[in-house]
Amino acid sequence: MARAMWRGAIQFGLVTIPIKLYLATESRGGLSFNLLHETCLNRISMQTVCPVHGPISRSETVRGFEWSKGQYIVIEDEDFEKVPLKTVRAIEIQQFVEAQPGEYTTTFVKQCYYLEPDAIGRKAFYLLKEVLADTGLEAICKIVLKDREALAAINPYSKTMLLSTLYWPDEVRSLDELDLPAEQYEFKPAEKQMARQLVEAMTGEFDASQYRDEYREALTEIIQSKVEGKEVETPEPVEEPSKLTDLMAVLQASVEQARQARTGGAAKGGASADTDADAEKPAARSRSRSRQAQEEPTSVAEARRKRATKTTAAKAASGADSSSSAKSSRSSARSKTAHEEEAPARAERRRKSA
Repeated sequence: MARAMWRGAIQFGLVTIPIKLYLATESRGGLSFNLLHETCLNRISMQTVCPVHGPISRSETVRGFEWSKGQYIVIEDEDFEKVPLKTVRAIEIQQFVEAQPGEYTTTFVKQCYYLEPDAIGRKAFYLLKEVLADTGLEAICKIVLKDREALAAINPYSKTMLLSTLYWPDEVRSLDELDLPAEQYEFKPAEKQMARQLVEAMTGEFDASQYRDEYREALTEIIQSKVEGKEVETPEPVEEPSKLTDLMAVLQASVEQARQARTGGAAKGGASADTDADAEKPAARSRSRSRQAQEEPTSVAEARRKRATKTTAAKAASGADSSSSAKSSRSSARSKTAHEEEAPARAERRRKSA
């Protein structure tokens, strides 16, 4: 069962909500290694050594603060309890702000904690949670953890709320330390369209279960091979990235690669043809818009050429229709003349017959 690492209360106004804090995350990344003596491969032991008395046990140590060069004052556990701050045993909400409103705010997160309300404070706890969710706000507060006061933010999360400790503003480095260009770049419409197409081709629903620590897995396989006495294969050298000389060409190649990767993944997963067709529609529309953007400079000349072609075709069709109509009129006239010329002969034949 999870173990609470802090007990106290949330306080805002005159409202007090008793809660417990639990670590929301745990580090599983990386493998543990021990230091060995190269000659005999025995494990090296780390000792706590006093310069006067030699090696000592950890139980013989105390915490001290160096208030002057070589001068220390011992700080006991009871001394930490005497700190005259509400935040030692309380999460004191300072204000409510819009979630992620500015450049600093809650961007630089140190650690996240789950909040668990005591039975007596559950109604007030979930009332605060619902109000934050409805208004899109987060609570900015302060709390003392591990002998240090921390700035923090409280946000609704699933069935509880999440407290995220933050770095103090003076702990966040300035961007002035970086070599960033002062000028603004201008992009061609075709470049922006191709970049959007690449983003669309790589857009999907985030599912954390699809990701894993591949470096750790590969390193574990190497260790297992060495344990079994097998030779570890040397991987192929990674190609150095080429110089970016033609941005459009690189973007187009990236779009094609992303499209192939998506198609291949759908085939492995047994996706239907209808699903593939639906997934291809946004990309097809993007490709059409991209081609239109690339052809923009010659659009006027192309339109003129098409209109000229249509006009010529229309004239030819009109001439053909006129010629056909004239032929039909002449044929009709000849038929009428022949019919009129035969009329007296037919009358004479009927008279003789009578």
